[in-house]
Amino acid sequence: MSAPALIEGRAPARVAPAGWEAGLELRFERVASRTVLAARRHVGPLCVQKTLYPEGPAVCQAIVVHPPGGIVAGDSLRIEVDALPHAHAQLTTPGAAKWYRSAGPGARSDTVLRVATGALVEWLPQETMLFDGARAEIRFRVELAGDARFIGWDVTQLGRTASGERYATGRMHQAVELLRDDTMLWCERAVLEGGSRALQSGAILGGAPVYGTMMVGGADVDGSVLAACRAAAPTSGAGAVTRLPQLLVARYRGDCAHAARTYFATLWRLLRPVLAGREAVPPRIWNT
Repeated sequence: MSAPALIEGRAPARVAPAGWEAGLELRFERVASRTVLAARRHVGPLCVQKTLYPEGPAVCQAIVVHPPGGIVAGDSLRIEVDALPHAHAQLTTPGAAKWYRSAGPGARSDTVLRVATGALVEWLPQETMLFDGARAEIRFRVELAGDARFIGWDVTQLGRTASGERYATGRMHQAVELLRDDTMLWCERAVLEGGSRALQSGAILGGAPVYGTMMVGGADVDGSVLAACRAAAPTSGAGAVTRLPQLLVARYRGDCAHAARTYFATLWRLLRPVLAGREAVPPRIWNT
């Protein structure tokens, strides 16, 4: 995709000759009682499988696939999703996004979700896994208009912990933003250096290799639902839920990406009836 990046007005990252430049644009529309994927465009190895309707015509589910299975030095990925008025789109991924070690150039991923008034987008990906030595720039931005709604999460794992690997070298720059009508509701930025003392700081990760953030915008969460969310606890690690003006934020810090995703999925089950007026139906791809 050759158009300038929308995040902070920056131009696309320069891509090394060996890297892939991949882009995916999706537009969801509401047609009568059905949400449809009205337009799609992809460049390079980034695509969606056929749309699914496990809950009936109102909710359009799309699985975002990156066929190479991993992101290497010089790769540049960009995803843009537009949900037009009153559309309901749910997006997930079939597996973890793996960022491989680089001895030279970094790799970049930009995701922008634009949600029009009356629309709802659910962003429910698997975790992002950074191998030791990975150099990554990851940006995620949600733009809500009017009474648009959003629920989604991001889980990051530093190192292949199952094999005892730690994030001892490398560098990650991560930015997460959520806006409503051009007003910033949530913004966080992190620059993590592999093996740095900051990763051990109690004010940052406290040595935990996995962390995550879940955001919910547009839900009128009453005291009983908030109490239920705060009573939920991850199977390992620590979680917390904070209610802010126009926003609910949940955080996880621990040693297990599966525990983080399960914790956020538990909160999703509690919050989805409030946000969407329907019970949560886990995507079948999660079971494969």
